[in-house]
Amino acid sequence: MDERPWHRHYDYATPTTIRYPHLAVHDLLGIPANAYPDKAALTYFGTEMTFWELRLQVLRFANALGALGVKKGERVGIQLPNCPQYPIAYYAALSLGAIVVNLNPMYTADELKMTALATGMTTLVTFDMVLPAVRALCKEIPIPRVIATGVTDYIKGFGASTAQSLALEEGWRHFSALIEGCPSTKLPRVQVNPEDPALIQFTGGTTGIPKGAVLTHANVIAATLQCSLWGSATINLTPPERRNVMAILPYFHVYGNIVVMNWAMFNCATQIQVPRFNIDEMMGLLANFKEITFFPTVPTLINALINHPKAPELDLARKLKLLNSGAAPMPVELIEQIRDMGIFFSEGYGLSESTSLGISNPILGLMKVGSIGIPFPDNDVRLVDLREGNEEVPQGEPGEIIMKGPLIMQGYWNNPQETAEQIRDGWLYTGDIAVRDEDGYIFIVDRKKDMVIAGGFNIYPREIDEVLFKHPKVQEAVAVGITDPYRGETVKACIVLKPGVTATEEEIITFCREKLAAYKVPRRVEFRDSLPKSVIGKVLRKILRAEEEARQKKQ
Repeated sequence: MDERPWHRHYDYATPTTIRYPHLAVHDLLGIPANAYPDKAALTYFGTEMTFWELRLQVLRFANALGALGVKKGERVGIQLPNCPQYPIAYYAALSLGAIVVNLNPMYTADELKMTALATGMTTLVTFDMVLPAVRALCKEIPIPRVIATGVTDYIKGFGASTAQSLALEEGWRHFSALIEGCPSTKLPRVQVNPEDPALIQFTGGTTGIPKGAVLTHANVIAATLQCSLWGSATINLTPPERRNVMAILPYFHVYGNIVVMNWAMFNCATQIQVPRFNIDEMMGLLANFKEITFFPTVPTLINALINHPKAPELDLARKLKLLNSGAAPMPVELIEQIRDMGIFFSEGYGLSESTSLGISNPILGLMKVGSIGIPFPDNDVRLVDLREGNEEVPQGEPGEIIMKGPLIMQGYWNNPQETAEQIRDGWLYTGDIAVRDEDGYIFIVDRKKDMVIAGGFNIYPREIDEVLFKHPKVQEAVAVGITDPYRGETVKACIVLKPGVTATEEEIITFCREKLAAYKVPRRVEFRDSLPKSVIGKVLRKILRAEEEARQKKQ
C-alpha cells in the first residue's frame, strides 16, 4: 500500500517532495532585491520602501549591531508590531547568526522578564509605546543593548523620533541613529548554516509556563518553500510585479512570520503592513488596493470582513485572490460563504513547533469542508492511540496527530524534559485529536486537553461550536468543559449574539438538542459581550475554563 495516499490529491503545481536550497533565512531578501529592486517591499500607512532600500537598511543595521558586539548565537529580542523596523531588525540579526526571540508587544514587564531570563537575551529591539514595561524590565534584569524606535518613524510626513524625544536611558540606542551612523552595506562575514537556530518562538505551555520552540534556518526555509509551492497553483497566475500580501498577522507570531513575511520575500510580494487590527480601518485600507493576492488570516477576522456593511461596495469578491485561514477551526457556514463569493480559499493547520505548517486543504483540488486537509510535502502524519501514543488508530477512529519532517523544531530552548515529552523518535506529539477518512483527509476533533469527559462519554467541544454557529442569532460561540458534581464534567456554551438580537438560555439549549446527542447538549449558556482571544484572534478556551473554576471556588 502507498504510504502517502494523500499525494494523489495535491494540486498540479505542488511537488510531492522538495529540494531545499542551502540558504539561511536572511538570504531570502536577496531574491526580490535582485529581481525587483524598485518594487515596493513594504507599504506602511501609504509610505513605501523598495526591496533595494530594505536590503540596504538591513545590511547597515546588521553592521551596526555587529559593531555593538552582537555575535553568532546571541539572542536578540524583537518586540515590535508590524512595521518596517521589524523585517529590518529580523533579517539583520539573522545575518549575524544571532537568534531572534519573538516578543509580543503587549507583554507586561513580568512576561518580558520571564522570556529574558529563559533565553539570556543580550539585545532588545523595542518601540516607544512599550518603553515603560522595558524600563521596569531593565531595572530587574540588565540587558546589555536596548535599541528603541518610534512606531511612526518610517511614515513620511510624521517626523522621526530621536533618542532625546523618546527620553532614552543612558546607554540605550536609537534605531534610526544606528543605521544613519553605519554606512557599510557589506554582507556580514558570518557563516550561518541550515542547522543553526534562527528563532525562539514562545508557545503556551500546558503548565502555564511558556516554552521556547527553537526553529532552525532549515525549518524556516522549508516552511517558506512548502507554503509557497502549496499556493503556487493560483498565486503564480498573478505576475510578481503585481503580487502583494496583507500583513495583518503579527510577525512575532509564527504564522505571520512564515506565511506573510518570509513568504513575501520568496514570492517578491509587497507587504501591506497593518500594526493593529481595527475592522473599520481595515475596510478603509482595502479600499486603497485594486487586488490582494494573498490574505492569510484567522476565522474571526474573515467573519468580520465579509459580513461588514461595507463589504458589498468594496467588491471583496473580485478584490481578494487567495484567503488562507489558520490558528483556529473555520465554521462550515463561513467557508461556504467564501466559496459562494468565488474567492480561492485554503484552511490549514500547524503549530509553533512545526514552523506554523503541517496540514492543509489543496486550493484547486479536492477540498473537504470541515477538514484541515492533507499533509504538506515531506511532512509525514500519523494518528496514534490516545493512551500510549504508539499504535496507529484505524481509519475513522480518533487519534492524536503526530508529525515528522523538515518543519519540526529542534526542541525547546534549554528544556530537555519538555522536548523529550513532545518529540519521540523524531515525531512531534501535537496534543490534537483527529480522525482520517478514506482519502487521507484529516478532521480535527479537538485538543486533547479540551476534551470533556462527562459521565464516561468523550465530548469534543469543537463539534458543539459548529452547531452553535449555525444558530441564526449567534455571532461567536465556544463550548467549554466545566466541573460537575454528578457527571464529573459538563458542557457550558459561551455566546456572543449578533447586534440587536436577544436570545434565552432555553432557546439555545433547545436548538442544540435537535442537532446533538443528549450527552453533548450544553447544560448552561452564558451570554457575553466578547470572548477572550489571543493576539491573532484565536478564542482562548483555557481563560473561560479558568474563569469558571474561579467562580466555582467562590461558591
